[in-house]
Amino acid sequence: MQQRHIPALQVAIVRDGAIVKNTTYGIANLEYNIKATDQTIFSVNSITKAFVGVAIMQLAEENKLKITDPLSRYLDSLPDSWKNITLQQVLTHISGLPDIMNEEEQVMGHGDEQEAMQQVKLLPIEFKPGERFRYNQTGYVLLGQIITKLSGMHFTQFIEERQFKPAGMVLTRFGDSYDVIPNYAGAYTMNRQVGDRFIRNSTPGNSYIQFPLFFRTAAGIQSTATDMANWVIALKARKLLKQSSSIDLLWTPAILNNGKIGGFNMLTNGYALGWPTVTRDEHPAVGPVGGGRSALFVYLKDDLSIIVLTNLMGGNPDQFIDEIAGFYIPDMREVNGFGLPANLKKLRAALLKEGFDKAVTVAARLKKNDPAFQLNENELNKWGYQLFAQKNISAATAIFKLNVSLYPQSANTYDSLAEILEATEQYSEALANYRKVVALEPQNKHAAARIQALSAK
Repeated sequence: MQQRHIPALQVAIVRDGAIVKNTTYGIANLEYNIKATDQTIFSVNSITKAFVGVAIMQLAEENKLKITDPLSRYLDSLPDSWKNITLQQVLTHISGLPDIMNEEEQVMGHGDEQEAMQQVKLLPIEFKPGERFRYNQTGYVLLGQIITKLSGMHFTQFIEERQFKPAGMVLTRFGDSYDVIPNYAGAYTMNRQVGDRFIRNSTPGNSYIQFPLFFRTAAGIQSTATDMANWVIALKARKLLKQSSSIDLLWTPAILNNGKIGGFNMLTNGYALGWPTVTRDEHPAVGPVGGGRSALFVYLKDDLSIIVLTNLMGGNPDQFIDEIAGFYIPDMREVNGFGLPANLKKLRAALLKEGFDKAVTVAARLKKNDPAFQLNENELNKWGYQLFAQKNISAATAIFKLNVSLYPQSANTYDSLAEILEATEQYSEALANYRKVVALEPQNKHAAARIQALSAK
């Protein structure tokens, strides 16, 4: 929270079907210095889509739809290019539908559903369905229309009746920044718009987000970590979906036409039915994220689920949930090498035995013994900074020096080594490396500035 300037945070940990930790930290309202409590309500933003995935699977269990059905089976007046797109492709963001968000990241239609749909239907399909992953809000508006039509009630009411109530989510509701929500934590951001660009502030500022009613399948749920934990417990206990096969399908990432999966980034690298997936060999998870401020990870092979809600857009708790998991599953601690690529794990194991000061020699031997052994420049660089953050200075320095030896024509390797040398007050060596940066990349302003500063010492 200190590093990321997060004002308030709730965390809930679920193990063995029960909440084992449930804690709230910080300030819910900075203007009036109101302390956050376990009753404080946070926006979960796009985690709402995971509820939509459950709602669709509930209708599937009742034989009211199949996720392989085309949109045109349930909705009229669709453009011809939309008609054969399936519900599954919409849920997993591989549909190619044009996005209902405009260039200013606002929902089209000025809050009017009919106007919004008229506008977005005039736009061309962005790619062939299944061709690639592209996050898209239009499809979730269509899913809301389908839920409303097939359930006989508005989709918000259907989700309230079929998920909030059976899960015991007593404080959870739909809403946005413009609704009056008791105990609402609000939304803050470190970014401020100046003209057509954003600049990063040193202190948080207010952020206001509007979710029109028809858009609230894409984002719109307000909740607490306690309620979200109870939702996960109810889902895993089959109170929301009766069949284990439904949950398996809910959490299975979509396969693209090329046989691969697609997602947001290297962590949330796949997308299932409203649920981003963390597809990996070690401790795979499903991990809905929302607004860069809230995240929920269910570890599929471990008896562990973690919910972190914050009121800072850009707090990105998905980036540190694995580290929280490490307190319950020790081999998931970053300091123990969790998350490193396979070749870096091999290198780390050897260096722990022989010493990080022998990194260049050890790496050469591993390469000689296995020609397929490769060390990626960016991966090494990232690991070096991780070691530095862990205050393992000697190990970090050794890894940066190894990177320089492997990639002597890369200005970035010298720049990273120079930074750590400067941070540890090895100024003459830092200066020499900054000069190598400029020799390789004369336009590098950062290195030039550091040379000028260090030369004056």
